[in-house]
Amino acid sequence: MPRINVLPKHIADLIAAGEVVERPSSVVKEAVENSIDAGATIITVEIQHGGITYIRITDNGCGILRDDIRNAFVSHATSKIATADDLNAIATLGFRGEALASVSAVAKVEVLTKSRDEDMGTHYRIEGGEEILLDDAGCPDGTTLIVRDLFFNTPARMKFLKKDVSEANAVAGVIDRVALSHPEISFRFIRDGKETLLTPGDGKLTSAIYAVFGKEFANSLIEIDYSLNGISAKGYISKPVYSRANRNMQMFFLNSRLVKTQTGSAALTESYKNSIMAGKFPACVINLTVPNETVDVNVHPSKLEVRFANEKAVYDCIYYGVKNALNKEKERPQVELEKILSNPKFAKPQMFMPEKAEQISFSPAKQEIKFQSAKTETKPEIQKNETKFQVKEIDSAEIFTNAHFAQPEVVYETKNNKPDAEPSFSKPKVTLYTPPETVKEEILPVEEDVAEEIFVEEIPQVIEKEIKPVPDFKIIGEAFKTYIFAECEGKLMIIDKHAAHERMIYNQLKNSTDGIYMQSLMVPVTVTLSKEEYDVIINNLDTLEKAGFSVEAFGTSSVIVRECPSVIEAADVENLLVETATYLLQNKNELIGEKLDWIFHSSACRAAIKAGDKTDRYELEVFTAKLLADESVRYCPHGRPVLAELTRRELEKFFGRIQ
Repeated sequence: MPRINVLPKHIADLIAAGEVVERPSSVVKEAVENSIDAGATIITVEIQHGGITYIRITDNGCGILRDDIRNAFVSHATSKIATADDLNAIATLGFRGEALASVSAVAKVEVLTKSRDEDMGTHYRIEGGEEILLDDAGCPDGTTLIVRDLFFNTPARMKFLKKDVSEANAVAGVIDRVALSHPEISFRFIRDGKETLLTPGDGKLTSAIYAVFGKEFANSLIEIDYSLNGISAKGYISKPVYSRANRNMQMFFLNSRLVKTQTGSAALTESYKNSIMAGKFPACVINLTVPNETVDVNVHPSKLEVRFANEKAVYDCIYYGVKNALNKEKERPQVELEKILSNPKFAKPQMFMPEKAEQISFSPAKQEIKFQSAKTETKPEIQKNETKFQVKEIDSAEIFTNAHFAQPEVVYETKNNKPDAEPSFSKPKVTLYTPPETVKEEILPVEEDVAEEIFVEEIPQVIEKEIKPVPDFKIIGEAFKTYIFAECEGKLMIIDKHAAHERMIYNQLKNSTDGIYMQSLMVPVTVTLSKEEYDVIINNLDTLEKAGFSVEAFGTSSVIVRECPSVIEAADVENLLVETATYLLQNKNELIGEKLDWIFHSSACRAAIKAGDKTDRYELEVFTAKLLADESVRYCPHGRPVLAELTRRELEKFFGRIQ
C-alpha cells in the first residue's frame, strides 16, 4: 500500500493556486478586491501583453504594516475574519487569505506599501513562494502590487492561456464590473500604455455606466429603487425596446459584490414578460442589499456563487421592483387640447400668402443670405464671387421627353423564324445589349474602311440566359397574411411566404460569387457589447467581412458597423450583430464555412418578409412566379417546408365526392 506523505509547502501552494489563479484576470480581481477592502478611493490597474508579463495595481488604501508583510503571503492569513462566527456575516470582498499566497506561488511579485502610521514604506519581493527581498522604501500611503511573468514556473498552465488580446479583454471585463459595483471609487485602467477606462468616482452609478458602456447604453436605461422585506434593489434596467439576444449584459451585485444568481435572472425575465419578444433578454445593473447573515458567500473560491437563506424574498424584491419601474416608464405626459386651442396664437393660424413670398440669394464667398420681398422691383446687387441660384418651372412632360432610357429587349424564338408566326414561349431568351445608335455616337471620326470594324468590336457580347418556364397558375388569395393560396396544374398550393422568401435571400447571399452586395449606412450603427462579445467580434472581423459586414473597433466595449448586406435594414444591424456574437462565443471551434452559413441564415431570417405583413396581389403573383421558377426554394434554411400541395382528388375525397 502506498505511503501517505505530507506535501512540501511549495507543491501545496501550486495546487492551491490552481483554484484561485486561472488567468491574469483572476490576479487582478483578487488584488482589486483587497484594495477595496483596504478603503481605497483611487485604484489604478496597468497591464502589458494581456497581463501575462506585467500587472500593476496601485491604491491609496490603508497599506500594510511592515510586521505583517510576510504574513500577507502565507496561506490562510487574513485580516478580514478572526473567529468562526465571522463566517456567518462576511462584509468584505476577501476573507479566505489565499490570494497573495497563490499569486506569489506562480509569479514574481513585488510590493511597495506604507501605512499612515509609519514614517517609512516597505519594499518586499517574493518569487515562486520564496522570499527575495525585504527593505525600506520611500512611497506614498497605500499599496502597489506588481506581478511579473505569470506562470513562469508552471509551463503547463501557460499553454492554456489565450492570446494577449483575449486575456486583456478578460481583465478589462473584471475592471468594468468592479467599477460598476463601486461607483464611489475612481478606477483607472491602462492597457499597453493606453488609458482605456477612467471613472469619476463621484458615487453616481450613472457616471460609472456612462464611463464603462458609453452614452447610448446609458441613455437606454430605467432607474430602479425598491425595497421589500428588508431587501433593497437599486440600479438600472434597460427599456424593453433595447432588449438583447443574450444575458451577457445582466449584472447583479450582492452587497457590492459581483455574483451569478439564477434567482435574480429568473425574476428579471419574468418581470419583462409580455413586454419584450420571446428569445430576447433585458440588460441590467442591479445592486442587491441584504443582511449579511442571510447569505452565504463561502461557496466557491471564486466567490461568484452565493446561497440565500430566503430566495423567495430576493425574487419578489427584484420582480416587483422591475415591474414598478416598467409601469412608470409606460406613463405618458397628458396634453390638454382645450388650453392650446384657447390660446389666440393658435386660434387663427397664419396661412402662407404667395404675394408675401421672399426671394433668397446665397453668397458662397461671404456665407451670406439676402432676403428681398417679391413686391420690390429692385434687383439685388450681385457681388463679386457670388453665385446666384434660380428656380425654373419645368413641365413634367419635358423631363421624360428629354430623358433617354436604355431598356432591355425581350426576344422570343419562333419555330419557323417568321415575324408573323405564333411565338413559342417554351424557351424564351432575354437579350441585353447596347443600342447601335448609342455606340455610334460615342465613336470618334475615323476612315470609312475601318469604321465598320471598330463598330463591331465596341458592341458588347449578347448575353443569353434561358429562363425556366413558369407553369400557369392563379392566385386565389392569402390567409392570415401569412400563407399564399394558388391554383396550379390541378393542384392547390399553400405557400409560407416568410419561409420561401427567407430561402430566396439565403440562396442569394450564399451563391454570390462576385461578393455580397453591401450598402454603406448613412448613419453608422454603434453596438455596445460585453467584453466577451467584443473580444469574439474583433477576432472574427474577417468572417464578418466575408458575410458582408464592415465592422471596426470603437472604444473598448463597442464596435461600429459602417456597411452591411443590402438586404438587411439598418434597424436590424445591432440585434443581428449581438446574435452573431452569442453564436460565435458558443461555437468558437466551428469552421469558417459553418460560421458564414449561420450568419447567412440569421441575415435571411431578418431580411425576409414577416408573417402578418400586408402583401398586394401583384406582389403575390411575382413572388409565386419566382418560387415556381426556382426548384431550390422548397425548404427554408432551417429545414422547414415552404410549399404544400393538395390535389383535386384529395380534396374531393376529403369532402366525400369520391371514394
